[in-house]
Amino acid sequence: MAGGLLALLDDVAGIAKVAAASIDDVAAGAAKASAKAAGAVIDDAAVTPKYVHGFEAKRELPIIWKIAKGSIRNKLLILLPAALLLANFAPWAIAPLLMLGGAYLCFEGAEKVVHAFAPHEAHHAAAEDEIPEDVAHLEEKKAAGAIKTDFILSAEIMTIILSGIPESNFWMEASTLALAGVGITVAVYGSVALIVKMDDVGLAMYAGGRLSLTRALGRGLVRGMPYFMKLLTLVGTAAMLWVGGSIVVHGLEELGFGWLGHHIHDWAYAVGHMVPAAYEGFAEWTAKAAMDGVFGVLLGAALIPVATKVIGPIWGRLFGSAGAEGSH
Repeated sequence: MAGGLLALLDDVAGIAKVAAASIDDVAAGAAKASAKAAGAVIDDAAVTPKYVHGFEAKRELPIIWKIAKGSIRNKLLILLPAALLLANFAPWAIAPLLMLGGAYLCFEGAEKVVHAFAPHEAHHAAAEDEIPEDVAHLEEKKAAGAIKTDFILSAEIMTIILSGIPESNFWMEASTLALAGVGITVAVYGSVALIVKMDDVGLAMYAGGRLSLTRALGRGLVRGMPYFMKLLTLVGTAAMLWVGGSIVVHGLEELGFGWLGHHIHDWAYAVGHMVPAAYEGFAEWTAKAAMDGVFGVLLGAALIPVATKVIGPIWGRLFGSAGAEGSH
Protein backbone atom coordinates (compact mmCIF):
# COMPACT_ATOMS: atom_id res chain seq x y z
CA MET A 1 0.00 0.00 0.00
CA ALA A 2 2.80 2.38 0.97
CA GLY A 3 4.66 1.46 -2.23
CA GLY A 4 1.55 2.18 -4.30
CA LEU A 5 1.08 5.54 -2.58
CA LEU A 6 4.71 6.47 -3.19
CA ALA A 7 4.38 5.47 -6.82
CA LEU A 8 1.25 7.60 -7.15
CA LEU A 9 2.98 10.57 -5.53
CA ASP A 10 5.92 10.05 -7.87
CA ASP A 11 3.58 10.05 -10.86
CA VAL A 12 1.87 13.22 -9.60
CA ALA A 13 5.27 14.88 -9.16
CA GLY A 14 6.23 13.85 -12.70
CA ILE A 15 2.99 15.29 -14.10
CA ALA A 16 3.59 18.49 -12.14
CA LYS A 17 7.08 18.80 -13.61
CA VAL A 18 5.75 18.32 -17.14
CA ALA A 19 2.99 20.87 -16.49
CA ALA A 20 5.51 23.35 -15.06
CA ALA A 21 7.76 22.84 -18.09
CA SER A 22 4.79 23.38 -20.39
CA ILE A 23 3.89 26.58 -18.56
CA ASP A 24 7.50 27.75 -18.89
CA ASP A 25 7.42 26.90 -22.62
CA VAL A 26 4.15 28.80 -23.08
CA ALA A 27 5.45 31.84 -21.18
CA ALA A 28 8.77 31.83 -23.06
CA GLY A 29 7.01 31.39 -26.39
CA ALA A 30 4.56 34.16 -25.60
CA ALA A 31 7.34 36.56 -24.62
CA LYS A 32 9.44 35.75 -27.69
CA ALA A 33 6.52 35.96 -30.09
CA SER A 34 5.20 39.17 -28.52
CA ALA A 35 8.54 40.91 -29.08
CA LYS A 36 7.99 40.63 -32.85
CA ALA A 37 4.81 42.67 -32.54
CA ALA A 38 6.65 45.67 -31.06
CA GLY A 39 5.65 48.13 -33.76
CA ALA A 40 1.92 47.46 -33.53
CA VAL A 41 2.08 47.38 -29.72
CA ILE A 42 3.81 50.78 -29.54
CA ASP A 43 1.29 52.15 -32.02
CA ASP A 44 -1.56 50.83 -29.86
CA ALA A 45 -0.12 52.50 -26.76
CA ALA A 46 0.61 55.74 -28.62
CA VAL A 47 -2.81 56.17 -30.22
CA THR A 48 -5.10 55.23 -27.30
CA PRO A 49 -4.59 58.32 -25.07
CA LYS A 50 -6.32 60.52 -27.67
CA TYR A 51 -9.60 58.71 -26.98
CA VAL A 52 -9.76 60.06 -23.41
CA HIS A 53 -8.62 63.57 -24.33
CA GLY A 54 -11.17 66.20 -23.29
CA PHE A 55 -13.01 64.11 -20.67
CA GLU A 56 -13.08 64.79 -16.93
CA ALA A 57 -10.19 63.23 -15.04
CA LYS A 58 -12.53 60.90 -13.13
CA ARG A 59 -13.78 59.38 -16.42
CA GLU A 60 -10.34 58.66 -17.93
CA LEU A 61 -9.63 55.35 -16.19
CA PRO A 62 -13.20 53.98 -16.67
CA ILE A 63 -12.91 54.72 -20.42
CA ILE A 64 -9.52 53.01 -20.62
CA TRP A 65 -10.92 50.00 -18.73
CA LYS A 66 -13.85 49.84 -21.16
CA ILE A 67 -11.46 49.87 -24.13
CA ALA A 68 -9.19 47.26 -22.49
CA LYS A 69 -12.14 44.90 -21.95
CA GLY A 70 -13.12 45.32 -25.59
CA SER A 71 -9.53 44.60 -26.60
CA ILE A 72 -9.45 41.35 -24.62
CA ARG A 73 -12.76 40.29 -26.16
CA ASN A 74 -11.36 41.07 -29.60
CA LYS A 75 -8.28 38.96 -29.00
CA LEU A 76 -9.73 35.96 -27.13
CA LEU A 77 -13.20 35.55 -28.63
CA ILE A 78 -12.61 36.53 -32.26
CA LEU A 79 -8.95 36.78 -33.24
CA LEU A 80 -7.56 33.81 -31.30
CA PRO A 81 -9.99 31.25 -32.85
CA ALA A 82 -9.45 32.84 -36.27
CA ALA A 83 -5.66 32.62 -35.86
CA LEU A 84 -5.82 28.96 -34.79
CA LEU A 85 -8.05 28.11 -37.75
CA LEU A 86 -5.53 29.79 -40.04
CA ALA A 87 -2.58 27.97 -38.48
CA ASN A 88 -4.22 24.55 -38.75
CA PHE A 89 -6.26 24.80 -41.97
CA ALA A 90 -4.81 27.63 -44.05
CA PRO A 91 -1.19 28.26 -43.03
CA TRP A 92 -0.51 29.56 -46.55
CA ALA A 93 -2.68 32.61 -45.70
CA ILE A 94 -0.54 33.77 -42.78
CA ALA A 95 2.19 35.44 -44.87
CA PRO A 96 -0.27 37.43 -47.06
CA LEU A 97 -2.23 38.50 -43.97
CA LEU A 98 0.99 39.57 -42.27
CA MET A 99 1.86 41.59 -45.36
CA LEU A 100 -1.60 43.17 -45.27
CA GLY A 101 -1.05 44.13 -41.63
CA GLY A 102 2.43 45.41 -42.46
CA ALA A 103 1.03 47.51 -45.29
CA TYR A 104 -1.54 48.95 -42.87
CA LEU A 105 1.26 49.89 -40.44
CA CYS A 106 3.11 51.59 -43.31
CA PHE A 107 -0.03 53.51 -44.26
CA GLU A 108 -0.60 54.62 -40.66
CA GLY A 109 3.01 55.72 -40.27
CA ALA A 110 3.12 57.56 -43.60
CA GLU A 111 -0.19 59.28 -42.83
CA LYS A 112 1.27 60.59 -39.56
CA VAL A 113 4.36 61.84 -41.39
CA VAL A 114 2.14 63.65 -43.91
CA HIS A 115 0.05 65.18 -41.10
CA ALA A 116 3.24 66.36 -39.40
CA PHE A 117 3.99 68.45 -42.52
CA ALA A 118 0.34 69.48 -43.01
CA PRO A 119 -0.82 70.34 -39.47
CA HIS A 120 -3.76 72.48 -40.66
CA GLU A 121 -5.70 69.30 -41.44
CA ALA A 122 -5.15 68.01 -37.93
CA HIS A 123 -6.28 71.34 -36.47
CA HIS A 124 -9.43 71.21 -38.59
CA ALA A 125 -10.20 67.72 -37.34
CA ALA A 126 -9.54 68.81 -33.77
CA ALA A 127 -11.95 71.72 -34.16
CA GLU A 128 -14.65 69.32 -35.34
CA ASP A 129 -14.03 67.15 -32.27
CA GLU A 130 -14.75 70.16 -30.03
CA ILE A 131 -18.40 70.43 -31.18
CA PRO A 132 -20.56 70.10 -28.02
CA GLU A 133 -22.15 66.68 -27.65
CA ASP A 134 -23.86 64.68 -24.93
CA VAL A 135 -20.97 63.51 -22.72
CA ALA A 136 -22.27 59.97 -22.18
CA HIS A 137 -22.91 59.51 -25.90
CA LEU A 138 -19.52 60.97 -26.76
CA GLU A 139 -17.85 58.60 -24.30
CA GLU A 140 -19.58 55.58 -25.87
CA LYS A 141 -18.69 56.82 -29.35
CA LYS A 142 -15.02 57.33 -28.45
CA ALA A 143 -14.78 53.93 -26.75
CA ALA A 144 -16.44 52.22 -29.71
CA GLY A 145 -14.02 53.93 -32.11
CA ALA A 146 -11.05 52.92 -29.94
CA ILE A 147 -12.21 49.29 -29.78
CA LYS A 148 -12.59 49.16 -33.57
CA THR A 149 -9.11 50.62 -34.00
CA ASP A 150 -7.83 48.13 -31.43
CA PHE A 151 -9.40 45.29 -33.43
CA ILE A 152 -7.29 46.18 -36.46
CA LEU A 153 -4.10 46.55 -34.41
CA SER A 154 -4.89 43.40 -32.41
CA ALA A 155 -5.35 41.43 -35.64
CA GLU A 156 -1.86 42.52 -36.69
CA ILE A 157 -0.45 41.71 -33.26
CA MET A 158 -2.04 38.24 -33.07
CA THR A 159 -0.97 37.35 -36.61
CA ILE A 160 2.60 38.47 -35.92
CA ILE A 161 2.62 36.49 -32.66
CA LEU A 162 1.26 33.42 -34.45
CA SER A 163 4.04 33.60 -37.03
CA GLY A 164 6.60 33.64 -34.20
CA ILE A 165 5.31 30.55 -32.37
CA PRO A 166 7.37 27.40 -33.12
CA GLU A 167 5.36 24.57 -34.67
CA SER A 168 3.64 22.71 -31.85
CA ASN A 169 0.32 21.16 -30.86
CA PHE A 170 -3.03 22.95 -30.90
CA TRP A 171 -3.24 23.57 -27.16
CA MET A 172 0.30 24.94 -26.93
CA GLU A 173 -0.43 27.39 -29.74
CA ALA A 174 -3.75 28.38 -28.16
CA SER A 175 -2.18 28.88 -24.72
CA THR A 176 0.72 30.88 -26.11
CA LEU A 177 -1.56 33.11 -28.18
CA ALA A 178 -3.93 33.66 -25.26
CA LEU A 179 -1.14 34.47 -22.80
CA ALA A 180 0.61 36.79 -25.25
CA GLY A 181 -2.65 38.52 -26.16
CA VAL A 182 -3.69 39.12 -22.55
CA GLY A 183 -0.15 40.10 -21.55
CA ILE A 184 0.12 42.66 -24.35
CA THR A 185 -3.31 44.08 -23.50
CA VAL A 186 -2.37 44.49 -19.84
CA ALA A 187 0.96 46.07 -20.79
CA VAL A 188 -0.57 48.44 -23.35
CA TYR A 189 -3.54 49.68 -21.34
CA GLY A 190 -1.65 49.66 -18.04
CA SER A 191 0.91 51.92 -19.72
CA VAL A 192 -1.85 54.07 -21.21
CA ALA A 193 -3.46 54.48 -17.78
CA LEU A 194 -0.12 55.57 -16.29
CA ILE A 195 0.52 58.00 -19.14
CA VAL A 196 -2.95 59.53 -18.97
CA LYS A 197 -2.87 60.00 -15.19
CA MET A 198 0.76 61.09 -14.91
CA ASP A 199 -0.06 64.79 -15.24
CA ASP A 200 -2.68 64.44 -12.48
CA VAL A 201 -0.05 62.77 -10.30
CA GLY A 202 2.34 65.60 -11.04
CA LEU A 203 -0.28 68.20 -10.23
CA ALA A 204 -1.04 66.51 -6.89
CA MET A 205 2.67 66.35 -6.05
CA TYR A 206 3.10 70.02 -6.91
CA ALA A 207 0.02 71.20 -4.99
CA GLY A 208 0.34 68.96 -1.93
CA GLY A 209 4.05 68.21 -1.66
CA ARG A 210 5.70 69.21 1.60
CA LEU A 211 9.24 69.05 0.23
CA SER A 212 10.57 71.38 -2.45
CA LEU A 213 11.95 68.33 -4.29
CA THR A 214 8.48 66.74 -4.42
CA ARG A 215 6.95 69.96 -5.76
CA ALA A 216 9.74 70.29 -8.31
CA LEU A 217 9.19 66.71 -9.51
CA GLY A 218 5.46 67.35 -9.77
CA ARG A 219 6.03 70.52 -11.78
CA GLY A 220 8.43 68.62 -14.02
CA LEU A 221 5.86 65.89 -14.67
CA VAL A 222 3.15 68.40 -15.58
CA ARG A 223 5.44 70.32 -17.91
CA GLY A 224 7.13 67.24 -19.34
CA MET A 225 4.11 65.10 -20.26
CA PRO A 226 3.21 66.99 -23.48
CA TYR A 227 6.79 66.52 -24.70
CA PHE A 228 6.72 62.85 -23.65
CA MET A 229 3.50 62.35 -25.64
CA LYS A 230 5.14 63.89 -28.70
CA LEU A 231 8.16 61.61 -28.22
CA LEU A 232 5.89 58.57 -27.83
CA THR A 233 4.09 59.48 -31.06
CA LEU A 234 7.45 59.89 -32.83
CA VAL A 235 8.73 56.53 -31.56
CA GLY A 236 5.43 54.87 -32.42
CA THR A 237 5.52 56.24 -35.96
CA ALA A 238 9.13 55.12 -36.48
CA ALA A 239 8.31 51.67 -35.09
CA MET A 240 5.27 51.33 -37.37
CA LEU A 241 7.28 52.20 -40.48
CA TRP A 242 10.19 49.97 -39.53
CA VAL A 243 8.11 46.93 -38.52
CA GLY A 244 5.57 47.38 -41.32
CA GLY A 245 8.28 47.74 -43.95
CA SER A 246 10.23 44.73 -42.68
CA ILE A 247 7.07 42.55 -42.60
CA VAL A 248 6.25 43.38 -46.22
CA VAL A 249 9.85 42.87 -47.38
CA HIS A 250 10.06 39.52 -45.59
CA GLY A 251 6.66 38.50 -46.98
CA LEU A 252 7.81 39.28 -50.51
CA GLU A 253 10.82 37.03 -49.93
CA GLU A 254 8.57 34.19 -48.78
CA LEU A 255 6.43 34.61 -51.90
CA GLY A 256 9.50 34.37 -54.12
CA PHE A 257 10.18 38.08 -54.68
CA GLY A 258 13.44 38.37 -52.76
CA TRP A 259 15.22 41.06 -54.78
CA LEU A 260 14.52 43.93 -52.39
CA GLY A 261 15.13 41.91 -49.24
CA HIS A 262 18.47 40.59 -50.53
CA HIS A 263 19.65 44.07 -51.49
CA ILE A 264 18.64 45.53 -48.12
CA HIS A 265 20.54 42.70 -46.41
CA ASP A 266 23.64 43.27 -48.56
CA TRP A 267 23.59 47.05 -48.09
CA ALA A 268 23.14 46.69 -44.32
CA TYR A 269 25.98 44.15 -44.23
CA ALA A 270 28.22 46.63 -46.08
CA VAL A 271 27.34 49.40 -43.61
CA GLY A 272 28.12 47.09 -40.69
CA HIS A 273 31.62 46.45 -42.07
CA MET A 274 32.33 50.16 -42.35
CA VAL A 275 32.57 50.58 -38.56
CA PRO A 276 34.78 48.98 -35.88
CA ALA A 277 33.98 45.32 -35.15
CA ALA A 278 32.58 46.18 -31.71
CA TYR A 279 29.76 48.20 -33.34
CA GLU A 280 29.30 46.04 -36.42
CA GLY A 281 26.11 44.28 -35.33
CA PHE A 282 24.45 47.47 -34.11
CA ALA A 283 25.36 49.38 -37.28
CA GLU A 284 24.06 46.58 -39.50
CA TRP A 285 20.78 46.35 -37.57
CA THR A 286 20.32 50.13 -37.61
CA ALA A 287 20.98 50.32 -41.35
CA LYS A 288 18.51 47.52 -42.08
CA ALA A 289 15.86 49.07 -39.83
CA ALA A 290 16.37 52.46 -41.52
CA MET A 291 16.03 50.97 -45.01
CA ASP A 292 12.95 48.98 -43.98
CA GLY A 293 11.55 52.24 -42.58
CA VAL A 294 12.26 54.17 -45.81
CA PHE A 295 10.51 51.43 -47.78
CA GLY A 296 7.65 51.66 -45.28
CA VAL A 297 7.30 55.41 -45.86
CA LEU A 298 7.26 54.98 -49.65
CA LEU A 299 4.76 52.12 -49.53
CA GLY A 300 2.57 53.94 -47.03
CA ALA A 301 2.60 57.14 -49.09
CA ALA A 302 1.52 55.15 -52.14
CA LEU A 303 -1.33 53.60 -50.13
CA ILE A 304 -2.72 56.88 -48.75
CA PRO A 305 -4.80 57.72 -51.86
CA VAL A 306 -6.10 54.14 -52.03
CA ALA A 307 -7.05 54.15 -48.34
CA THR A 308 -8.65 57.60 -48.29
CA LYS A 309 -10.43 57.51 -51.67
CA VAL A 310 -11.46 53.84 -51.86
CA ILE A 311 -11.16 51.87 -48.61
CA GLY A 312 -12.18 54.72 -46.26
CA PRO A 313 -15.56 55.43 -47.91
CA ILE A 314 -16.36 51.71 -48.13
CA TRP A 315 -15.43 51.25 -44.44
CA GLY A 316 -17.59 54.23 -43.47
CA ARG A 317 -20.60 52.83 -45.32
CA LEU A 318 -20.19 49.40 -43.74
CA PHE A 319 -19.53 50.48 -40.15
CA GLY A 320 -20.86 54.03 -39.92
CA SER A 321 -19.16 57.09 -38.45
CA ALA A 322 -17.68 55.18 -35.49
CA GLY A 323 -16.05 52.79 -37.90
CA ALA A 324 -14.63 55.63 -39.92
CA GLU A 325 -13.31 57.17 -36.73
CA GLY A 326 -11.63 53.92 -35.89
CA SER A 327 -9.21 54.45 -38.74
CA HIS A 328 -6.92 56.87 -36.96
